[in-house]
Amino acid sequence: MEKATYKSSGVDLDVYAESMSRLPKIVGKTFSPRVLRLDGGFAGLFQLNGLVKEGGATRNYEDPVLVSCTDGVGTKIKIACQTNRHSTVGIDLVAMSVNDAICCGAEPLFFLDYVACPKDDPDLLEELVTGIAKGCEESGCALIGGETAILSGMYNPGEYDLAGFCVGVAERSKIIDGKAICENDVLIGLASSGCHSNGYSLIRRVVFEIAGHNPDDFVPELGKTVADELLTPTRLYVKPALALFEQFGANDGIRGVAHITGGGLVENLSRILPEGLQCDITPDSWEVPPVFKWIQKLGAIDDDEMERVFNLGLGLVLVVKPEIADQVQNAVSELGIRNWRVGSIKHV
Repeated sequence: MEKATYKSSGVDLDVYAESMSRLPKIVGKTFSPRVLRLDGGFAGLFQLNGLVKEGGATRNYEDPVLVSCTDGVGTKIKIACQTNRHSTVGIDLVAMSVNDAICCGAEPLFFLDYVACPKDDPDLLEELVTGIAKGCEESGCALIGGETAILSGMYNPGEYDLAGFCVGVAERSKIIDGKAICENDVLIGLASSGCHSNGYSLIRRVVFEIAGHNPDDFVPELGKTVADELLTPTRLYVKPALALFEQFGANDGIRGVAHITGGGLVENLSRILPEGLQCDITPDSWEVPPVFKWIQKLGAIDDDEMERVFNLGLGLVLVVKPEIADQVQNAVSELGIRNWRVGSIKHV
């Protein structure tokens, strides 16, 4: 009788150990002085107050409120698997959570990841976690823990899934909850980097099934290959947003923030508006990137469907008081992000 082992069931603990041995050096680059090292421990430790930040100032919270977010990358992972290009979906994973956290005015503190694979693959895991660490570094967020689950029989060979979890903090008096939004406030849209991580079930259906494209096909309208466009990572807005909150004030100047994901512009803005107010979007007030026009043409997609599924070139929208709208736009431009006035707030 053959003896059953974990390895014969699809989990090789020696390969798993190799995978884990590659990660400390990668994640260590994301640590700030507020991370308390506990190598080999069962949890990650993070000190909230009292440590020096960049510039020499001390960041202390008088009445801190923890802010938590979780998300995944969705079926964009299918394209990463299809092309064997896994270096950017980790950035997407971080962005989907930290970009949500800043909508409350929060500073993302630390991040946890969950990677599920059908078998151990040290090279794949290293590539994925390198991308996650890059996203955390760019967001000033420490990657202090995670889980790699080997789920034999759950996924087809070459497939995997990702989930991410962010914890941030906001001063209670500076939480941005939309309650300060008033009629005539101005909507300032910040440019996205493309499709970000939303609508990929429709994208894959249109691009690969209906249009019959291959990932390596060069698309003249885009000036790049299909894969290069569709694997462009989600823009990270954390550092620019925190700089704007510091300069203009949370609620006083910047009264609302919306991360434009699934549901599009109107639905995501509606989530932060007080009762009795609505957003009045100015048509054609910003530049829609070519990728959206290309997808719409390939799939003969209705305008309403495009507006509900995709960000259409705006990844984050700020609601600001009219008196400072020009100053905010100038500041966003100086931070290297294209932006437009895309509408205002009106009574219903």
